[in-house]
This record gives sequence, C-alpha cells and structure tokens, in this order.
Amino acid sequence: MVLADLGRRIRNAIGKIGQANIINEEELNLMLNEVCKALLEADVPFRLVAQLKNNVKKEMNFDDISGGVNKRRLIQKIVFQELLKLLDPGVPQFVPQKGKHNVIMFVGLQGSGKTTTCTKMAYYYMKKGWKTCLICADTFRAGAFDQLKQNATKARIPFYGSYSEMDPVVIAAEGVEKFKKDNFEIIIVDTSGRHKQEASLFEEMLQVSNAVNPNNVVFVMDASIGQACEAQARAFGDTVDVGSVIITKLDSHAKGGGALSAVAATKSPVIFIGTGEHIADFEVFKPKSFVQKLLGMGDIAGLVEMVNDVGIKDNEELVKKLKQGVFTLRDMYEQFQNVMKMGPLQQVMGMLPGLGDFMTKGSEQETENKLKRWFTIMDSMTDKELDQPKLMELFTKEPSRLIRVARGSGSSQMAVHELLSQYKKVSDVMKKMGSTKGLLNPKTGDFNMKNVNPAKMAQLQQQMSKMIDPRMLQQMGGMGGLQNMMQQLQNAKPGKK
Repeated sequence: MVLADLGRRIRNAIGKIGQANIINEEELNLMLNEVCKALLEADVPFRLVAQLKNNVKKEMNFDDISGGVNKRRLIQKIVFQELLKLLDPGVPQFVPQKGKHNVIMFVGLQGSGKTTTCTKMAYYYMKKGWKTCLICADTFRAGAFDQLKQNATKARIPFYGSYSEMDPVVIAAEGVEKFKKDNFEIIIVDTSGRHKQEASLFEEMLQVSNAVNPNNVVFVMDASIGQACEAQARAFGDTVDVGSVIITKLDSHAKGGGALSAVAATKSPVIFIGTGEHIADFEVFKPKSFVQKLLGMGDIAGLVEMVNDVGIKDNEELVKKLKQGVFTLRDMYEQFQNVMKMGPLQQVMGMLPGLGDFMTKGSEQETENKLKRWFTIMDSMTDKELDQPKLMELFTKEPSRLIRVARGSGSSQMAVHELLSQYKKVSDVMKKMGSTKGLLNPKTGDFNMKNVNPAKMAQLQQQMSKMIDPRMLQQMGGMGGLQNMMQQLQNAKPGKK
C-alpha cells in the first residue's frame, strides 16, 4: 500500500461517516478503526497510531458539540490536525543562505539512493538560480564516482572527485576548498555508505564532518524500511549532528507513512522526499501540504509558489489581448509550456483539491505525450496560423491547411482536429475571463473574484466546467468543488522561499 492508497483509505473512511444518518460515537469508532488499520498497514508505529486515536476521541466530544456544528467537517479537521502532529517534529528546517557557501554533507546506508538524491538536490537548487556543485567523497563503493560523474554531467552540474586518491577526507576537503574559491552557494558532499551500521562508517563520517565543517548534515533513508527509520536516524544522529532527513522511494513502498512518522518521532525534520526515478521527482517536504494532499484537500499555496518559481509572472500583454477578445494558438502554446515547466504533471495535479489520485503514472505519461504531440503540430504551423484570432474560421475556409499541418507534423488529421477543438474550448474560456469586468489583474493576470458580479462568475464557471474532463470535474466535487478551488486560488499566497 503506497501513500496514495493510504490517503484514499483515510478519505474513504471520513467520507463514510459523512454519509451516515446520525454521526455519533459508534460511527466515529468505526471510522477510527479504518483509519488506524490503514496507518498500521503503512507501518506507522503502534504507539503513534494509538496516540492519534485517543487524541481524536478526546477532541471529538459529542456531549460538548452544539447542534449547528457540521460534525463531518469537524472530524475531518481533527483527523487532519492529528495526522499533522504525527508527521511534524516541530523543529525548523535548515534553510540555505543565498550568496553564501552552504556545505551540505550527505550520509546514509548503501542502497538508500544517496548519490542519486545528492544530484536531485543540486538540480533542485540549480533550477531555482543557485550555484550548485557535487563532491564524491565515497571511496568505499566501486563505481561511486562514475555514478556521480554521470548524474552530474547529465544534469550539467559541476563536480569533483578522484580516481587515484583513496582518502575520502582529503577529497572532501579539497573539493570544498575548490568550490568555495569559485563562489559556489550549494556545495554537496556525498560520503561512503555501508550495508549496515558499523564502527568504520561512523568513524569515517566523523572525520569528513570535522574536515569540511558542514552547515547541514543530511541523512538519506529508504522508505521501504518503514518504522525502522527511527532507530537508524537515532544511531546516525549520535555520531554526527544530523540536521535534516530525506526519505527516498516514497512512490513505490508501502511503508512510507511509517518512515515519515518514525523520523518525526526523532525530532529530525524531513526536508525533501523522493517520489520517483527521474531527477525532477523530488519534492520539498512540508507536513501541512503533505497531509492536505494525502486527504485530497490539495495545496493551492504550493501551486501558486510553484507558478512563481518558474517565472510565470508577467501576463500584462496577455491580459490586454484577452480584454480585446483575442487569444491565439501561440498564447495557448505558451501556457502549455508554462505547465510543463512546473514539474511532473502528477505532482501538479496533486496540488489541486480532489485530484491527488486522479492521474496515475500511466495516464500522466499519456497526457505528457499528448501535449508533446500538440507542440509538434503547432510547430508545423505558419506564423499566420499561430497568430490568427479567427483560427477555426481560417481552417474551415481552407481545409488544405489541415492536411498540410498533419503531413508536416507526421500526425493524423484527427489529431490536428483534436488540437483545434481543445484550442476552441480554451479560447472561449480565456476570452470570457478577459471580458469579465474586474476579474483579472491588468499586470499580473491574477484572479480577483471579489469585484465580479456573481451571475457573471457563475456563467464563467459553467463555461470552465465544459472544458474540464467530466471525470476530473467529478473528482473535484462538481461545480461546487471548482468554485472552491477558484476561491482558494484567490486567497492563496506563495510561501516563503
């Protein structure tokens, strides 16, 4: 049972109690039994599950609840708060300082995905505009430097290592000194791992730590070991000052929940989670956002922050065009490119309320392939076609254009039709948004629904619902869910970087 299944089971348990004719203590116990069973199967330690159950029952005191209170929402809120306590150690996370040298040392057992995770972190910060680099101080495992070199080269990240020097302390010290001279901001040191916790590993870790004086020591753990993470984190923490934890392989193992909760119990903050094999399958771990996504509540604030991170900010020209009733295929091309920049589609979808488990890995690939196919088709069009406000009229009057585009892009005429049909739906909604007085900020393009006539807003939402896949709309909770999501977008503020 991976984390998506855990979230689904908890949501289903809460959903069942909402359908009950009378919500009383008996129904609450049935729900809690299902939630606790799901948590135990995810390898969450028994003592933590028992604690959660007792806390929910204590908070949900039926004798003290007045008649007008929505009990289902109250239960959901309490479960949310208790899950948050389970995963939040209450310790501030390490935050690197921009413009300074941040030496980050990675430690962990062999096979935890440490070297790959080093590259993922370097890539993550590089994409955010930091000057990042990698140092291979792992001289124990054959091929460790080759792996780091290959990963770093592919991601275009500067690296340092040696085939001749066998002392990891010397390599680490030389690498850190070199990159500090070159004014690198994120200096990541990958150290040796072992098959098990042993004295030689801890001694080497201590020597490397003393040599490079890291600003943060990151312990990398494999989610598959579940609650055993707690003992492992404590053992490493007794040797070096572990400041942060990264848990890998959360996308494919049943014990991810146990790993996260066990680490939180050690008061070590989890800073990132690995959610796949690709370099971009790497997410900042924020307990509140994580629990929101787990319960299908989405993470709108995180989505807004992601939009800002990829630089989708200056929409002044687009807003001006929309107010004039103009939205071209080139505009849609640029908007699709922005979506692709934001990271894996499954990750983006998980931030929208109700859509956490809508897109499976298979359907994500299918959607990405469709977008790429559309890009190829649009690349085969002329400037006149891409910038034509009355595109549908142009293709209807001159059907030879459609045949030419299909041939030029190596696509079927049906695929070109599909793209044009999607463009019409998107175009109609975008034009409606542009003509709705007060809806869009003239400079940023942000929503401002407070100034919009309710009747006009209802019309716009109705039109938007026609553009959305019916299954997706159902997952969101119908029109009410769509309205709620737009309201959250209005209220969301990007978090601090």
